[in-house]
Amino acid sequence: MSLNLVIVGAGPAGLAAAWSASQSKANVILIDQYDQAGGQIWRGGANAAPKRYQHLFAQQTKLRYLNKSHVLGANDDHLFLATPNGPQQLAFDRLILANGARELFLPFPGWTLPKVLGVGGLQALVKGDLQIAGKNVVVAGSGPLLVAVASQLKQRGAIVKALVEQAPLGQLLGFGRSLAGYPSKIMQAAQSLASLRNTPFYPNTWVVAAEGNGAVQQVRLSNHHSIECDYLACGWGLIANTELAQQLGCTLKHGSVLVDRSQQTSVNHIYAAGELTGIGGEDKAIIEGQIAGFAATGNYHAASQLAHKQAQARQFSQQLATRFALRPELKQLAQANTLVCRCEDVPFEQLQTQPSWRNAKLQTRCGMGMCQGRVCSGATQYLFGWGQDSVRFPIHPVSVADLLMESI
Repeated sequence: MSLNLVIVGAGPAGLAAAWSASQSKANVILIDQYDQAGGQIWRGGANAAPKRYQHLFAQQTKLRYLNKSHVLGANDDHLFLATPNGPQQLAFDRLILANGARELFLPFPGWTLPKVLGVGGLQALVKGDLQIAGKNVVVAGSGPLLVAVASQLKQRGAIVKALVEQAPLGQLLGFGRSLAGYPSKIMQAAQSLASLRNTPFYPNTWVVAAEGNGAVQQVRLSNHHSIECDYLACGWGLIANTELAQQLGCTLKHGSVLVDRSQQTSVNHIYAAGELTGIGGEDKAIIEGQIAGFAATGNYHAASQLAHKQAQARQFSQQLATRFALRPELKQLAQANTLVCRCEDVPFEQLQTQPSWRNAKLQTRCGMGMCQGRVCSGATQYLFGWGQDSVRFPIHPVSVADLLMESI
């Protein structure tokens, strides 16, 4: 009887896992919430998935792809899905979690104004044909993604008025030196920086307020500069989507899923790869996905051949976490009336007196709106150190019809 392997997430890690697993006799099922596979990195735009991953979808006998499908929850051997054809239960013998990460949003005065977006959000809109040519854009926050997105925006004709990085210059130089062991990353960084050579760059600086009438028109910075703009793209880093892993009982460490050298979690038949195990970018996601796909189907020899690349990828992930650690001043940006939970209009002053995430939900409805805390939970964890006590079914907002699974 063939092994049923289910992979959640069709970004670089999930596709790499599916490619490795497809070399075995396992029945491989790949699930993704979007129409197209590829994740934020490979979906749309010029950076398409490598051909070997594109060819996966021609192998219908080896791979079943469930797109536009949301995982609502799980138990030890079943996933509960909302699909275009209605709710489904999906049995698995092995499970690979590759469901990525989301942007961290930190509240500051004016962050809810129209045209104030996450860096990844603006990137996705531009890939979806948002007309950005001729628009003035400020890109601010922290991490290499700022440079990559600013470069992409400029290539699309945007006027990047400023690149604003909260990390001190010394940390940025240290990060640059650490790239010596990663030739491909040096090339990527050099190309992006070359395209931004005339763009004003402000290290050791951060946004303190966005201002405008009906939409953002001006950004105030911590260095006392004010910059007029049509869009403000903010990126404070990424948060691993650990909710499904938590529901399955997987151990977390520092906000990421803890795995061994085979990418196996603390639950024997469940593996994790990519941003879920630590923010590290495309290369780390691919290596970990390949290892997880091989290990989950019993090909431990092939998995072990990637150990050196895995170690390098994890070292790079640690460099990212260290060099771009968020500074404590960012916790002081929100004013008393600054909204933290946009869905339920909960301001900062109502949360300051709460002792925990649970109490905040009960007393203020923070995290109980349409996004179910996917935006504000990251902010409150950073601002107050709150963690989620538990993750309940359903993980994603869902209709009543999709909850009636007993008939499936």
